[in-house]
Amino acid sequence: MVRNTNRHFKFDWITIILFFLLVGFGWLNILSASHTGVTVDYFDFSQPFGKQLVFIFLTFGLVILLLAVDAKFYERFSSVIYIISMLSLVGLFIFGKNVNGATSWYGIGGMTIQPSEFAKTATALAVAKYVSDLNTNINTLKDQIQTFIIIIIPAILVLLQNDTGSTIVYGAFFFVLYREGLPKYYLTIGISILILSILSLKFGALVATITALIFVIAFHFLSKNKLRIFQSVFILIAAIAVSFGVKFFYQSILQPHQQDRISLWLRLEKDPEKLEQMKRTFAYNLNESEKAISSGGLTGRGFMEGTRTTGKFVPEQHTDYIFSTVGEEWGFVGSALVVILFVLLLLRILHLAELQKSQFSRVYGYGVASIIFIHFFINIGMVMGLIPTIGIPLPMFSYGGSGLWAFTILIFIFVKLDSNKINEW
Repeated sequence: MVRNTNRHFKFDWITIILFFLLVGFGWLNILSASHTGVTVDYFDFSQPFGKQLVFIFLTFGLVILLLAVDAKFYERFSSVIYIISMLSLVGLFIFGKNVNGATSWYGIGGMTIQPSEFAKTATALAVAKYVSDLNTNINTLKDQIQTFIIIIIPAILVLLQNDTGSTIVYGAFFFVLYREGLPKYYLTIGISILILSILSLKFGALVATITALIFVIAFHFLSKNKLRIFQSVFILIAAIAVSFGVKFFYQSILQPHQQDRISLWLRLEKDPEKLEQMKRTFAYNLNESEKAISSGGLTGRGFMEGTRTTGKFVPEQHTDYIFSTVGEEWGFVGSALVVILFVLLLLRILHLAELQKSQFSRVYGYGVASIIFIHFFINIGMVMGLIPTIGIPLPMFSYGGSGLWAFTILIFIFVKLDSNKINEW
């Protein structure tokens, strides 16, 4: 049998178009949020919108480079890419530049590069490589631990840089592993801890413990799979430990500003004067962001016509709070359009991931979708006050070269892998 070596690559143009639509719409909002005068010089490279235009222009060259590289390169050298990425994170403790309290950047001339953004792609490649190995069985404890170690290493390194937002993103890999057969009890444990933590902070550890007791009794009598006595006792002891432990963690481990953000989110503070003080200090960005979004109404105030955006009421609005610009100037219609574009991109990537013939490509595709989803969900939820304030950018939208290029690399490696699936026999 003669093997056909003539490869015809067919890139998924739906993914590519959705990507650049988000990038283009994002730049328009960066322009609106960062311009400083009535007359706008679109090529003023001293302003964020001008710099972002340069980043976007260079992105085209990066896309061409990523698609020109042989698809097998990304799988073959995934471990090397991961190691280099981890070394870049370690190097920050020696050569890193501190910006806003986080040592997450390298200063190169007049530019800064944030390696934690690129580490997400490296981790996605490493997880895909390990999980797809013929000797790996994600149902065994040994392989589960080794996979968790791959994910935890960059998460810890990023956390030590005081970048909590980027650390949380590594939780996205849970969805990837769950798709590949991670036992369901991990999901049950995760949801249970989250619920108990919220109940403990909101109503007290005793209420959380009683709730766990009621649930165990109900499960024992109503479920077909009866719990044994020692299992019920173990679950109750674990619930008590979580309920009282989260209170200790909240009061003794978290920093004051992190406590305040959770307190505001769960409405723990009842003193009206303290609430007003919060809105004037650490919650100022959130408060102004909510006002900007609500003022947009159905169709918005119009491009570059948002009073709170042009008045610079939301500090650094072109970065983490860029969605408030969308809400004010484009209204509910524009905000819904952005959400729809992100959902379409996520669904498209997941659809393509399921069509992959190699497990490596499928796992990596799920990693791409999961990372984008966590960023998208947390950022928009944060800006609207639905979840605690966490410093995390909106993919393809927020200002920043590192973020834009990192998501470009993340997505277009998958586009390349997808184009090569016809040869993955």
